[in-house]
Amino acid sequence: MGIEFEEVLWLLLLIPLGLVLFLFAKQGMNRKERRLILALRGCAMVLLIFALANPSLVLPEKAKPVIFLADRSASVSLQEDRILDLINRGVHSKHERDRYGIVSFGENAVIEQTVSDEREYPELVGEIKEGNTNLQEGLEYSSNLLPRGGRIIAMTDGKETMGGGEDLIPLLKGKKIEVDWMPIASDTKEDVSVTDVSAPSVQYKGEETTLNVNTYSTIKKEIEMRITLNDQLIIKENLQVQEGNNEFQFKHVVDQSGLLVYKAEVFSKGDGSPENNTLYHLARSEGAAKVMLVENAGGESALAPLLNSAGFTVDVYKPEQLPGKLTSYLQYQSILFDNVAATSIPEEKMLLMEKSVKEFGRGFIMFGGSDSFALGGYFKTPIERILPVDMDVKGKKELPSLGLVIVLDRSGSMDGQKLALAKEAAARTVSLLRDKDTLGVIAFDDRPWDIVKTKPLTDRKKAEEKIRSISPGGGTEIYSSLQQAYASLENLPLKRKHIILLTDGQSATSGSYQTLVEDGHDKQITLSTVSIGEGADRGLLNDLSQWGKGRFYDVTDASVIPSILTRETVITTRNYIEDQPFYPRITSSDWSPLFKDGVPQMNAYIATSLKGTARMEMESGKNDPVLATWRYGLGRSFAFTSDTSGKWTGDFARWQGWPAFLNELVTRSFPDLRSNPYSIDVKEENENTRLKLSSTEGDISPLEVTVLSEDGKMIPATTRIKAPGDYEVVFEEHLSPGLYNMNIAKRGEDGESTFQTGFSVPYSKEYSFKGGYRSLDTIVEETGGRKASSVKGAFRDLHEPSFTERSIQTILITAGFLLFFCEIFIRRFGVGPIMMVVDQIKPRRTPQEMKEETSIEQLDRKVNKERWNDERKGTDRQPTLEVTKEDRKSVKKAKREKKTAESEVNGDDARLKRLLEAKKRREK
Repeated sequence: MGIEFEEVLWLLLLIPLGLVLFLFAKQGMNRKERRLILALRGCAMVLLIFALANPSLVLPEKAKPVIFLADRSASVSLQEDRILDLINRGVHSKHERDRYGIVSFGENAVIEQTVSDEREYPELVGEIKEGNTNLQEGLEYSSNLLPRGGRIIAMTDGKETMGGGEDLIPLLKGKKIEVDWMPIASDTKEDVSVTDVSAPSVQYKGEETTLNVNTYSTIKKEIEMRITLNDQLIIKENLQVQEGNNEFQFKHVVDQSGLLVYKAEVFSKGDGSPENNTLYHLARSEGAAKVMLVENAGGESALAPLLNSAGFTVDVYKPEQLPGKLTSYLQYQSILFDNVAATSIPEEKMLLMEKSVKEFGRGFIMFGGSDSFALGGYFKTPIERILPVDMDVKGKKELPSLGLVIVLDRSGSMDGQKLALAKEAAARTVSLLRDKDTLGVIAFDDRPWDIVKTKPLTDRKKAEEKIRSISPGGGTEIYSSLQQAYASLENLPLKRKHIILLTDGQSATSGSYQTLVEDGHDKQITLSTVSIGEGADRGLLNDLSQWGKGRFYDVTDASVIPSILTRETVITTRNYIEDQPFYPRITSSDWSPLFKDGVPQMNAYIATSLKGTARMEMESGKNDPVLATWRYGLGRSFAFTSDTSGKWTGDFARWQGWPAFLNELVTRSFPDLRSNPYSIDVKEENENTRLKLSSTEGDISPLEVTVLSEDGKMIPATTRIKAPGDYEVVFEEHLSPGLYNMNIAKRGEDGESTFQTGFSVPYSKEYSFKGGYRSLDTIVEETGGRKASSVKGAFRDLHEPSFTERSIQTILITAGFLLFFCEIFIRRFGVGPIMMVVDQIKPRRTPQEMKEETSIEQLDRKVNKERWNDERKGTDRQPTLEVTKEDRKSVKKAKREKKTAESEVNGDDARLKRLLEAKKRREK
C-alpha cells in the first residue's frame, strides 16, 4: 500500500508541466466546457482514491512454486548428502519459469533459500539443533513461503518427536498447499541404548534392593554396564547383549539415606549414538540422617567424630570438592560450614546451596572462626542471604585510619568475566570503607591509569561509577603501577596502609620488586596479591605477598574475586573478633533444659548483627548474637559465631553437654519432610513436558510445585487438578534430558505438608530406534499430495493452480494524471481543437444522408435560434419567430418517413447508425 518509486517519478515529471499549462489557461469558458472539466476532475479523483487503496488483480500463475523441506535431525544425519543430491536433481528438472525454495528442520527450522527461479546449486548451511524432529515448525516455515498456494516436498524419515504436524492440515488446505512425502531411511548405526531403569521408590538403609536395567542393541556385541548411586560407582560389569531388547537385574545393599539417584550407563566400541547411553532413576531411602560438613582446607574439623558418635551419617568436603549439581546437596538434611572462607567457594555453588535451603527445606549452619562470617569474605554473597545475621560491615572495633589502593589488571587477557568480576569486587569495597578512609584505584595494562585518585573517600557513588567504567586495554606491565601505588600512600598520615594487586598475567618488565615492597613495608604499607588463571606469575605474586606481609590468593574460578577483595577490605579496616571471656546468656526456653546446671564460659566470637526477623537464642555480654536462627524459605538456618575447636569456645567445648548441644543444634536444622505420596509420570506432548502426579489419597487440595534443574535454574510450571488425587504439571518450555528436582507443597485443613522428590527426563526419541510417530501419511492424504521415492514430478501441475497478485496502482495513478492533463488542456485551449480532431476522424456522409439531415437541422435551427440569442443577451423574452403547427407536423412526418425508409432497407444498419449519431450531435 502507498505510492512507490515509479509514481514519484510521474509526479516529478508531470506536475511542473501541468503548472505551466495552468498558468496560461484560457480565460473564458462556456457551460459545456465547465461541465466537461467537472466530469474529468471527478473521474480523476475517483481513480486516485482507488489507487491509494493499492488494489490488485489476482491472476492465475503458470509457474509452479515448490518448497523442498529437508530433515536434518540426528536420525537422518548421515543422509544429508543424499537429501542435497535429491534437491539438486529436482531443481535441474524444473521448467524455466518454475520457482523453488529450501527449508531445513530439526528441533528448529531455518530458511535455507527463499523462493526464486534461478537454477543455482543449493546448500544446507543453516544452524539446526538435531536433537529432535519438529515437523510442525518445518511445515509452518515452508507454508509462509507459499502465501498463494504451491507444493511442499518433505524429505524425512517421518519420525516426529516434537510438535504436531497434523495440526497444520487446516492451514495447508486453506492456502491450497499440497504436501508430498519423499521417505528417507533412518540412519542404521551400530548402537546400544539404555531404555529403562527401575528400582523400588522407597528403600531402607541396610536392605538389599533390586535394580532392573533394560537395553536395546542393533547388533550382538559386548558392552560395559556401570551403575552409580549418588555419583558413587556401585556396579561395573561386562555383559553380552543380543540384537533387540535385553533385560538385566542387579542386587546391591543400600548404605545411604535420603534422596537416591541411580544412573545407568552403557559403554561399547563403535557406539553410534552416545546420547542414548544414560538414564536416571530417583528413589528415597529411610534411615539415619545425612549431613554435609564443609571444613577448612587447612585442617580437620572436630565436628565429624562428634556427629558420627551421635548417629549421623557425615560426608566431609573440602571447599574445592563441593559438587556442582543441586541433587548432590539434596541428599543431605543439613549443610554445615566449619570455619570456611568464601574465597575458595565459587558463587554458583553457593547459589545451589541457597536453592536447596530456600526451595527444598534443607538446613544450614555456619560455625565461627577466623575464616568465617565477615572475615571469610561472605559480604553480599548467597550464603549471607541464608544466614540469620548480617556481616556487620560497621564493625565493633574500628581500627585506626586506613589507606587502601587497589591495583587492577585491565590488559586484554582480562577482558570478559574476569574484568567484570574484578570491577564489581572493587566497587563493592567502596561500601565497606568508612568516610574517613582513603581509597585509590589504579588500572594498568602497559602503563598505569589513575581511575580513582588516592584521597579520602567523599563521593562513594562517583567512585563506584569510575571503577565500573574501566575498559580492557593492551599488554601487562606491573612494576610501574605497583611503584605508583606505593608512592601514593607512603607520605599519607595514616595508621594502616594496604595495597591489593590483582592480575592474570606476567609483567613485560622487571624492576627490583623486593626492594620496592620491603621499603614500603618499612613505611607501614602491606601488600596482598591475587593470581587469576594459569597465565599469572604465581611465583612472583606469592613472593610479593610474603615481602609485603600480606596474603596470596591463587584463583582458578574468577567468581571468587569479589569475596577476596571483600575479605581483604574487612581484615584491614576492622577487628571483628571479640576476644574477652564471657558467659553466654540463653534467650530461648528451648535450650533451658540443656543448661540447667549453668552455662560454660566462652573466650571469643565473631561480631555480627541480627537480621530483622531472626531470633536470638544465645547472646554475648555486649548483646551480640552467639547463636541465632531464622526460617529462610522452606529451610532453617543457624549462625553460631564462636568456633568448634575449643580455642574460642573455651570451657564450652570441654563441657560434658557439648556433644548433646551439637546434636540438638543439627537436628533442629533438619527439614520437616514426609514420604512422597505421589507417583510421577513424565510425558512429552507437542513441545511441552507434562508431569502426571497421582495419589491414592484422592484429595483435591491445591498443590504448589517448584521445579529446579541441576544447575539451580527455576523451571516455570503450572499445576492444575484433573481429578481427585490426579494433578497435571505443565511446563512452559521443552525440558532438556537430565535430572530435575521438585518440591511439592500441599495446603489442607491440617496445615501445609511438604514433599521432596525429583524426576528424570529421558533422552529425545530422536535417538531411540523405536521413538516417534508418523503423521505425514495423514498430511499427504488430506492435502492431495503423494508419497514418492524420487523427485520426478516435483514440478508437476498443481491440482489447484497458484495465484499471483499484481498491483494496478500505477495504472490508476497514470490514468488519473492523464485526466488531470485533459482538464488543463481544455482550460487552456477549449473544446474547439478537440471537435476539429473529431470532425477529421468521423466517417464521411453520402449526399442523400446530408440532404435528409438538412431539412431537420434547418427547422431545428429556425426554432431555437432566437432562444440562443436571448440566452447570450441575458433576456427572458420569448422568441419572436413563430412556428406553425404545419411546420411541426412536417418535421415529424419527415422523421417518420426517414425511419420507415431506413427500416425498409434490409441490413442497412450503417445508415441508421449514422442518422442516430447525427441526431445526437444535433441534440448536444
